[in-house]
Amino acid sequence: RVLKPQIEELNKKYPKGKEAEKQKATMSLYKRAGVNPMGGCLPMLLQMPILIALFRFFPSSIELRQQSFLWAEDLSSYDSIINLPFDIPMYGDHVSLFTLLMAVSMIFSTKLSNSNQAAGANQATMKMMTWFMPIMLLLIFNSYSSGLSYYYFLANLITIAQTWIIRKYIVHEEAVLHKLEANKKKEP
Repeated sequence: RVLKPQIEELNKKYPKGKEAEKQKATMSLYKRAGVNPMGGCLPMLLQMPILIALFRFFPSSIELRQQSFLWAEDLSSYDSIINLPFDIPMYGDHVSLFTLLMAVSMIFSTKLSNSNQAAGANQATMKMMTWFMPIMLLLIFNSYSSGLSYYYFLANLITIAQTWIIRKYIVHEEAVLHKLEANKKKEP
């Protein structure tokens, strides 16, 4: 977010057809600022093994069978709040509230994390992914255990809170800009 103006300048400086030079200049800017472009992937990389384990755990856990939580009557099965009189392909014949909450929180989390991305060639792709992933997971998770959807919903809420706290209290944009300017002066 702090580097967004500099990245937009690079986008103006390097028109279409010079993507390699623009990428090289962008990576140079990241290096001077001390930014790792893959740093945003670390939380997801840490969550994936947990998500895979819970994906297998919730439907097969005997301890969760017939255990109710809020409106879900059985955490090892889906939580149906509305039964539809027809079957929607890939979705089913019911509406799961935990899955809907998960999809909405995922959209909000993705929009929040993409709000600090600079406009560029991949902006349209990122905008599409904001909607594609939650809709795809809504279709997949609707018939899975409500415990899994509830976990994913809480993980999204924690990610949203974490992002907000980091932006509000931890990352000081002025300090990052000062470091960037100091690094520019060190260049030969």
